[in-house]
Amino acid sequence: MHIQRGRYGPVALALMAALWPQMGWSESYFNPAFLSDDAASVADLSHFEKGHQQAPGIYRVDLWRNDEFIGTQDVRFETAEESNSSVSGGLSPCITRAMLERFGVNIAAFPDLIQVSGETCIPLATVIPGSVIAFNFAALRLDINLPQVAMQNSARGYIPPEQWDEGIPAALLNYSFSGNRGSDDDSYYLNLQSGLNYGAWRLRNNGAWRYTSSNGERHNEWQNIGTWAERTVIPLKSELVLGDSNTGSDVFDSVGFRGGRLYSSDNMYPDSMQGYAPTVRGIARTPAKVVIRQNGYVIYQSYVQAGAFAITDLNPTSSSGDLDVTVEEKDGSQQRYSVPYSTVPLLQREGRLKYDLVVGDYRSGNSNQDTPFFTQGTLIAGLTDGYTLYGGTQLASRYTAMAVGAGKNLGDWGAVSLDFTHARSQLADDSRHEGQSLRFLYAKSLNGFGTNFQLLGYRYSTKGFYTLDDVAWRTMEGYQYGDSKDENGVPDVQSYHNLTWNKKGRFQVNISQSLGDYGSVYVSGSEQTYWGTSDSNIWYQLGYAGGMKGVSYSVSWSWNQAVGIGGTDKIASFN
Repeated sequence: MHIQRGRYGPVALALMAALWPQMGWSESYFNPAFLSDDAASVADLSHFEKGHQQAPGIYRVDLWRNDEFIGTQDVRFETAEESNSSVSGGLSPCITRAMLERFGVNIAAFPDLIQVSGETCIPLATVIPGSVIAFNFAALRLDINLPQVAMQNSARGYIPPEQWDEGIPAALLNYSFSGNRGSDDDSYYLNLQSGLNYGAWRLRNNGAWRYTSSNGERHNEWQNIGTWAERTVIPLKSELVLGDSNTGSDVFDSVGFRGGRLYSSDNMYPDSMQGYAPTVRGIARTPAKVVIRQNGYVIYQSYVQAGAFAITDLNPTSSSGDLDVTVEEKDGSQQRYSVPYSTVPLLQREGRLKYDLVVGDYRSGNSNQDTPFFTQGTLIAGLTDGYTLYGGTQLASRYTAMAVGAGKNLGDWGAVSLDFTHARSQLADDSRHEGQSLRFLYAKSLNGFGTNFQLLGYRYSTKGFYTLDDVAWRTMEGYQYGDSKDENGVPDVQSYHNLTWNKKGRFQVNISQSLGDYGSVYVSGSEQTYWGTSDSNIWYQLGYAGGMKGVSYSVSWSWNQAVGIGGTDKIASFN
């Protein structure tokens, strides 16, 4: 075949056409002339030549640290290196020091990070060995996996304080209403919880309206349970409360006050213990009204059917203190018993200090008690090996108390605390007393056996020991009456106090046991003995609950007895 110079034969042309894509271009290519005759006016499309590539820039992405959602943030992305296969879209995020601080990285442990500031991008894999970055462009999700040793705070849910939000201005109003209209008596109860939020300040009010009509007697009353303003003190991880509130219950019994309180806030810690409230149980003979009082205030009122009942949605006004329960039966009879409640032993982590400072006037809803000015300070310190030391003092013109105690995490055996309190008191008759009180508390959950010791405790007090609440009484002995009267015009007795019968021994128990497919059994109760009398405040309840083929059943028994009021209730129930 004769081939002229500068010309190709048909075979050569076919061969060149077949090999042209491989010979001319090694990768896919988009001709910008398709978009414009002026190629210079077309944006740089080289990022998309490889396929599944995205342009660098700022993207709003969801941040995940070690599979935990941190938040949503604008992040600057740059072109990734060819060797970086852990990112999507050919992009690499610009990790700054501020982002690492938000992730909880211990900056001080890495010398290369200490000198970094501003928006400088940090080569994370080089600075923190073992870290991995993964970016899902389709989901706009950026995963940062960091080794645990690099973290400053490993608690789940940790958020740096600089990321906290004080919220928006708001007005709040919560209400709860219950009532009953009968042929002989009417009863209504309205509880209002209102508030205003502005900046870091929170203004709150808790009040209740009660109306009763019985045997021709009417009672209409509005009670201001409390009004207070509060705000957070972030540098101290504390709360400041001004107005009506209650002291803490870690060292001393919780009491109401009107004044100021500065205390460590558990809510500012990611794994902090949440508030505890007891389950109030009882047995109603008939459809009945259940009224629960704390510090003289009605904090709960509801109606129950005949049989055993359990109130689990209680919101006490303080974190501890006896709950006075009244079950008003349809036939006019009443049951009264007291449910003591205080938190389980509060152990602190190693190195943490928890404080509580209170200055103000003693405050209760009982008109038979005075309002002495007092100060209180407590301190709890977490030590090594699971130990916790705590102590505090209460000071008033007629009362002085000092307490010291220790707690220990026993591991598989639960948690225990033991404390000692010494007090000097001057009572309403100006008599002076001095005594001591020893308290033991234990908590344990045996999950493997389905057993839960919510609270098991005992307190022993010598004959001369009194509390600040005792000193506040204006008289040595007296009855506290309710609003309603019986058919003879005698007012109902709500409670009774006698300072010559000061507290001696107090036992508390709250145990539940799961039986698997065979139901569960529980025992709850308390017993308070006194110096000077053989009578005791007693409340116990035993119960069993189960189910079979869609039918639930329960058997319960209760025993109630109150000192000074008289009468004992022993009730059995099957539902």
